[in-house]
Parts: sequence; structure tokens; C-alpha cells
Amino acid sequence: MKITRVHATPLNLPVSVDINGRTKTTALSMCLVSIETDTGLVGTGLTAITEEEVIGSIVNDIAAHTLVGMDPLRHEQIWERMYWLLSPRGQSGYASHAIAAIDIALWDIKGQAYGEPCWKLLGAARDQVPVYATFGFAFFDRDELAHAARDWVARGFKRLKMTVGHHALQRRDEPRPLAEVITEDVQRIRAVREAVGPEVEIYIDANCSLDYFHALKLAQQLEPYNIAFFEEPVSQNDIPNLVKLRSRTAIPLAAGQNEGLASRFRDMLVAQAVDVVQPNACISGGFTQCGRIAGMASAFNTRFANGGAWPHHNMHLHAGLANGSLVEYHSVAVQCCKLVYDDLPEPSNGVLQLPTRPGLGFAPNPERVQELAQRPGSRGVGKA
Repeated sequence: MKITRVHATPLNLPVSVDINGRTKTTALSMCLVSIETDTGLVGTGLTAITEEEVIGSIVNDIAAHTLVGMDPLRHEQIWERMYWLLSPRGQSGYASHAIAAIDIALWDIKGQAYGEPCWKLLGAARDQVPVYATFGFAFFDRDELAHAARDWVARGFKRLKMTVGHHALQRRDEPRPLAEVITEDVQRIRAVREAVGPEVEIYIDANCSLDYFHALKLAQQLEPYNIAFFEEPVSQNDIPNLVKLRSRTAIPLAAGQNEGLASRFRDMLVAQAVDVVQPNACISGGFTQCGRIAGMASAFNTRFANGGAWPHHNMHLHAGLANGSLVEYHSVAVQCCKLVYDDLPEPSNGVLQLPTRPGLGFAPNPERVQELAQRPGSRGVGKA
């Protein structure tokens, strides 16, 4: 079997969130990568939380020409080829996103070729995964957060995540003092805790938007609310600052969803900077590299979980590997995926059941993808 065509489609997708009679609008970007073969099998990968047009250009203008003619089942060979093509001196960033989308598409083909779902090829440790719902966004006020939290609990979710920090560092020019941001965060988390009671787990995510001083101050003020973990608390996932912060708060720390190199996870683990490592299959080099990172986490007896959304791809990783655990059911990202894909599984009582169909078990709807790519706000489908 040989690869005959590789093509990326960047998308910018509008999303509406209804809460308590009000509609909030936002948008999220992603880039689909399809790989076609001479046998007729087609695999599709995805990456996101980046500039989708840049990924489209990397795949269509650079990677595609190298991949054509290669055997799609040799995922280790292709991963190594892509690494040295796109990040020859260990650069992270866009390269890891492009490699991730390509790698997932290859595993999708592999599953179809062998007639097995990806999670079985990755190890088949379990056929379902627990999920946590990311629901608490900056565009909700306190009352809306409380209402939304109760709604997600009523839908069977006992694990909820909300954002904090709200891009405080990158928006200092507004001005928007960090002290005011975290003061409001404390009140928002208090509202959610009071709304859902003590039995529901609450996770928080600063998206690398705080400095060490304010991350520590926020963590210390939140300790009475029994936070399950504090994700990406400091800018750049700065390892020395994570080490200091971890030593001064009882709240477990998590990080890694946007890291592109396995060596970054090695450094976190050696430094004992986090309690949870969170590679994302759609960002951190696909299933191939995330499996290596999971192995390091196991060797260090450190928890391995999913951060950064895209549950329907990451569920395969966490169902496949013995130390797989939580998968993030990011409500906005899920809505975007429903615009693109058919046959996505729905969680029940906070659990996602893995599909039995070969490969990823779901595929993009080509007509809808074409429509979405041509709508205003999505900037084309890249070059073939």
C-alpha cells in the first residue's frame, strides 16, 4: 500500500452556546489532514489550538510531497521522516501540530487496513474512558457558570473544568490587572462549588496566562474549594516556576497539552514539576509520540491524562494504554467536531464508550467540510 495524496483543510468554525436563555457566540479553528492510498483507504487526522492556515501550508506545501509514495502502515518511519523534515533542530510549535494530524491519519488507515479500531491497535487496555466536561468559559458570568455547572451535573458529569486567568498576561495592555482577574476567579469558582456541592470534582485551567506570583496567590486562595488539578498555571509551562508552585500548594498541577517535544515531558518529570502530564494526540505529535510520553509517565509513576480537548481522538489513546485515564470533553470543541464528523459517540454518565468500527470509527462529512471551508471566516482549503 502506498500514499497517493495528502491534503490539509483549514477551518474556522462558529459555535453558539446557550445558557439560561442567553446565547453566547464564539469560534474555534482546526485543520483536517486527509491521506489517500492506492488501495482506496483514506485516513483523516486533526490538529487545533494553533493557526490553522499555517498548518495547512506546512502539510500541503512541504510534507505532502515527501509522504507520497510511502507505506502508510510504517508509522514510525514516517514519524521520524516528518520530525527531521519539520523540526531538524528540535523546534516545537507548528511542526508538532502538523506531525500530529498526519500521524493520526496514518493510524486511522492502519485500523481500517487491519479491520480494528485504533484503541485496540494501541493496546486495548479498556473499551471506555472517563471524561470531564470543560464548560466554564470567560464569556459566562458567575450566575451563568453556576447554572451551566448544575446542567452538566444533571447530564451525568461528576467532573467539571473551568478556565481561570483568562489570558491575563497577554491582555495587560487593556489594562487588566492580574490581581483583579484572580480575585474574580476565586468568586467564580466559589459560585460553581456552591452550585454543585462537595462531591463533584472541579478542575481549573489557566492556559499559561498567569505569572508565578499570581498563580500561587490564586492556588492558595482556592485550596478550600478542593480543586482536583490546576492546569497550565504559569506562562510557557515554565518548569522552574512549576516546581516552586507545586512545593507551595496542595492543589495538584497538570501541564503539557501544547508541548510538542517528548523531551519537554522528560524535563517536567525529572524536575517533578507536575502531578499530571497531559500530552494531546492532536498536538503533541499524534498517537506515536504520545505513546512514548505515556511510557515515561508510567516509569515516573506520574498520572497521564488528556488536556486540550478533542476527546474523540484522544479517547483512543487513553483506552489503548494501561495508564490512560481522563479525557477532556471540551464542550465548544465537541460542537465543532459535530459540525465536521459523523457518527461521534456521546458520553453517558461521564463515560465515553469506544467505537468498534475500524480506524478512528468516525469520519468527516465531505459535503459539510466543503461548505464550512468556503464560508466567510474560513480562509480556504489550501492547495492540493
